[in-house]
Amino acid sequence: MKIEISIPVQTLRLFATDGTLLCQYPVSTGKNGVGEENGSFCTPRGKHVIRAKIGADQPENSVFVRRRPTGEIYTESLGAQFLGRDWILTRILWLCGRERGYNRFGSCDTMRRYVYIHGTPETTALGQPGSRGCIRMRNADLIELFDRVETGTEVEIFA
Repeated sequence: MKIEISIPVQTLRLFATDGTLLCQYPVSTGKNGVGEENGSFCTPRGKHVIRAKIGADQPENSVFVRRRPTGEIYTESLGAQFLGRDWILTRILWLCGRERGYNRFGSCDTMRRYVYIHGTPETTALGQPGSRGCIRMRNADLIELFDRVETGTEVEIFA
């Protein structure tokens, strides 16, 4: 399987090994655009792999901080208490760059930048840039994707 993320179209597509399109989802990528540098809050381009799958046993809308569930379940009232918080919900697919000097190692390392594919509140707009560099998805879509992919799955991000 392979994942392709289109920044211009704001979609994530999952392909079978033979190239057949299995599914497509709306996403939201970096509000600051594309870029690989640490601290840029941009979405990194290029070839990646899923290095880790986190949250398989957690309920939908589980809140994560530093890749660990907090025990909270996201609700609109919780969101209102913490305005401006970058909510990471439900599951995490942690990305690792594969291109040395471009999105791996040094100041452009996707994994050390903590770039994920993760869930987001249902009120978050998708189909337009808005994240801090990660790829945001609807929680139900992310659960479906999470259950279909394995660590090591190739992910390519196009601008």
